[in-house]
Amino acid sequence: MPDLSRTPDDSAAVNSLRSGVMRLSRRLKHQRVDESLSPTEMSVLGTLARCGSATPGELARKEHVQPPSMTRIVAMLEAKGLVRLEPHPEDRRQKVVRQTEQAEAMLEESRRKRNAWLADLAGRLDEDEWATLRAAAPVLEKLAHL
Repeated sequence: MPDLSRTPDDSAAVNSLRSGVMRLSRRLKHQRVDESLSPTEMSVLGTLARCGSATPGELARKEHVQPPSMTRIVAMLEAKGLVRLEPHPEDRRQKVVRQTEQAEAMLEESRRKRNAWLADLAGRLDEDEWATLRAAAPVLEKLAHL
């Protein structure tokens, strides 16, 4: 694996990437449909949408939070009607968290709003910049999941 902090150009590129991704992420977070949900709650719903149902322990691992914190998050989402707890099919001591149709609809609306906002920004790029961004999108997606 290359050490990308060896040359000044690589260090500058890494710094620029970090700064740009963080700034864009903060701006995207403000494009929410439901302001009553925390970013963590939205992240949990997004994880359920991507990965399907999960136990609270599995969600805690995927979200990098402690299990007691996830228990509180799931309880808040359940109180808002966005998830439901169901018996685990193999272990009666555990519960499985599933998102509700209300959560699916809210996430879809949130994606639509954020995509429209991002498309508007991308529309301000010239053709070469847009081509570069299209080519970089799969690489950024890969980085996000490493």
